[in-house]
Amino acid sequence: MPNTAPDAESALRVVAGIILAPDGDRILLARRPLGKHLGGLWEFPGGKLDPGETPLAGLARELEEELAIQVRDCVPFLRLEHDYGDRSLTLDAWLVRSFTGVPVGNEGQEIAWVERLSLDAGVMPAANRPIAAALLAAPRDRLRGG
Repeated sequence: MPNTAPDAESALRVVAGIILAPDGDRILLARRPLGKHLGGLWEFPGGKLDPGETPLAGLARELEEELAIQVRDCVPFLRLEHDYGDRSLTLDAWLVRSFTGVPVGNEGQEIAWVERLSLDAGVMPAANRPIAAALLAAPRDRLRGG
């Protein structure tokens, strides 16, 4: 039987920000552009790491580029591997507990604040679904650092 697990050497390295609203009850999602891989689905904002870039540096860069926000406080939340068949990835998801700036879709993407307890994994890429499940199960104080 063939091994379908992503090869750590060839897997695409990506980061995602779980951006919490100051109230701690809402999370910012972005809609993938229609012409891109998995277009039209809602995701946790982020993107590919540049060669030699750390996940934290890549997260800060991606959120500045995509949303015009600057990360002030974040912590690792979940690392997972996923194989889409045509591409494999290693995804580092970070809880962004505080940021400066006002989020905007700098790349023309739609963005929306969604109640954490109303997250619908069915409208997300498969790699984001375990993150959504972990967020739904997490106590609110864990997300806010309490």
